[in-house]
Amino acid sequence: MTNEVESVDQDELLFAAEEDNVAAANLRTVEHDPWIVLIVDDEKQIHQVTKMVLQDLEFAGRKLEFHSAYSALEAKQLLKQQPQTALILLDVVMENEDAGLHVVKFIREELNNQAVRIILRTGQPGQAPERTVIMDYDINDYKEKTELTSQKLFTTVVTALRSFRDIKTIEKSRIGLEEIIKSSATLFELQSMKKFASGVLTQMTSIVNLHKNAIHFSFAVTKGIEDIYILAASGDYAQNQDARARDVVPADVLEEIEAAFHTRKSSFAADRFIIYFQSKMGMENVIYINGFNALSEWEHYLIDIYCANVSVAFENIYLNNELESTQQEIIYTMGEITETRSQETGHHVKRVAEYSRLLALKYGLSEQEAETIRLATPMHDVGKVGIPDAILNKPGSLSQEEFDIMKTHSNLGYEMLKHSNKKVLHAAAIIAHQHHERYDGTGYPQGLSGENIHLYGRITALADVFDALCSDRVYKKAWELDRVLDLLKSERGKHFDPVIVDLFLSNLDEFMVIKELYKENR
Repeated sequence: MTNEVESVDQDELLFAAEEDNVAAANLRTVEHDPWIVLIVDDEKQIHQVTKMVLQDLEFAGRKLEFHSAYSALEAKQLLKQQPQTALILLDVVMENEDAGLHVVKFIREELNNQAVRIILRTGQPGQAPERTVIMDYDINDYKEKTELTSQKLFTTVVTALRSFRDIKTIEKSRIGLEEIIKSSATLFELQSMKKFASGVLTQMTSIVNLHKNAIHFSFAVTKGIEDIYILAASGDYAQNQDARARDVVPADVLEEIEAAFHTRKSSFAADRFIIYFQSKMGMENVIYINGFNALSEWEHYLIDIYCANVSVAFENIYLNNELESTQQEIIYTMGEITETRSQETGHHVKRVAEYSRLLALKYGLSEQEAETIRLATPMHDVGKVGIPDAILNKPGSLSQEEFDIMKTHSNLGYEMLKHSNKKVLHAAAIIAHQHHERYDGTGYPQGLSGENIHLYGRITALADVFDALCSDRVYKKAWELDRVLDLLKSERGKHFDPVIVDLFLSNLDEFMVIKELYKENR
């Protein structure tokens, strides 16, 4: 069971709590949730007779669970409490002559429940003529109580339950398809792929009429640790995506999953199947589903399609992330080359990157945008590759002419990066160009001021100056922290954006953790 693929998800893995083991036990057994039937009638005898006639009825391996309401008001309250009600046997005349018809409107219009089957039963057909009621109200059957023999009631209920089951199956398939459509536009992002896999899993279990609990496992290396993780899940396991299999599934199920990865073979049993498949890139996957009758040829075909789709998605995502990872490594390396050439401190670009990311988060930017800034800031001084060594590493003060040459590194860096349409390089071009602009408009190269300076530039400006002042340079010794902080305060609204200065100072402890983490080795 080998795999060199490194997990690219940067989120922390969410491990299952102890109580998840309760849900885990359900993975082994077919669900037998009863069909919920609501009897709505103001005559107690009707309730008693109905339950007596239907008490032994089972449909699709599931019994009936009866709930009683004796008025329209009670019916409405029960329907709010039991949204999964499959069938309503509804009287028309109760507290008033059309109480049942009001319940119908409440169900279809206020609850917007189109799935529940409504059978109207009336002992006074003159109060609610069948033709009028069928045309004006969204009911599924109309019966006079006098015509409902035991056999007819049985037939009517089974027909209604079959319709409800099929409607719910179609609805579940639609939800799965919607998930696939929503995620198709961003299929190359790892999280979207998980949504894609989850949607297809839901659809497959619905179409094949399998147990609601289905799990797709993936073998991966995360933070240097090889293990089996849950890529997608349905039913009781839907909240356990990214969890380690060993923290969620029962021991005997885990043993079967591990065996599939080890032997690289699929296996089918009377009540479950375990499918192993591997992508061309070597990524290994196992799907575990239980609780079904013998699968048809068509159902096997659906499963094969699912495996093929996820395998292709895996490969595309892996290749895309390899490209992104290579791009990020090149950016970082170029930043370090510039740093080494100018004989600056070894971890300068790392600290500036981490300071900038933290400032971005404190400013209210998203995790994704803050990460873009972190990846882009190592390129802030890339233009210095075009500055002569004599100026770049001069131990004393620069002459005006030399300083004018030094200032060109902002434009040089921008010109090097501006042609890329990649998100990180685009951000790097902005930062390289504007990180020496000053909030009061006295900076370079454009003399921008205030919020005309891009936020990325304003953030990097403070991060860069703070780290430069705290570090030794060829032309100076590191300043004491208090002196650096005094300068930041005095330059608030002059050199630096006052909001960013305030965020930095109010969260100083967090920035000092970064400073300590990447301190120089002396």
